[in-house]
Amino acid sequence: MKRFYLVLLMISSFAVSASAQKMVRSNNDVLVFKQTTHNFGKIPQGKPVNHHFELTNKGKSPLIIETVEASCGCTTPEWSQEPIPAGGTSKIQVGFNASSEGHFQKNITVFYNNGQVKTLTISGEVYPSPTTSAPLNPSLSLLKQ
Repeated sequence: MKRFYLVLLMISSFAVSASAQKMVRSNNDVLVFKQTTHNFGKIPQGKPVNHHFELTNKGKSPLIIETVEASCGCTTPEWSQEPIPAGGTSKIQVGFNASSEGHFQKNITVFYNNGQVKTLTISGEVYPSPTTSAPLNPSLSLLKQ
């Protein structure tokens, strides 16, 4: 019975130690974004919008953004392939083109430095675009008569 408690104590101390190490790593993260979310507000359907997410390399060595993936085809991220020097800054441009109306929320996943990951989020509300360039004028039909 003593062995059982000893093994249980060892397992629990290992788990606490591992979670403490994880917390320390997340506080010392090298990739820091000025903001990780952006709300476009109300935007017209079919009109592309863009936002730049600014980032800083807080590490002591160059940071490499390996890839940036969007959660759907209506969201297009663009970023520099060049390493970001220690203390340097860069931007990730995220474009969005809504094909359907209503609320949207899209995630953009940033993969950097051999397997580390950050997630950015864009959101907003899409309203339908007018079908014509000018509003219909009912008085126009009277003039045609």
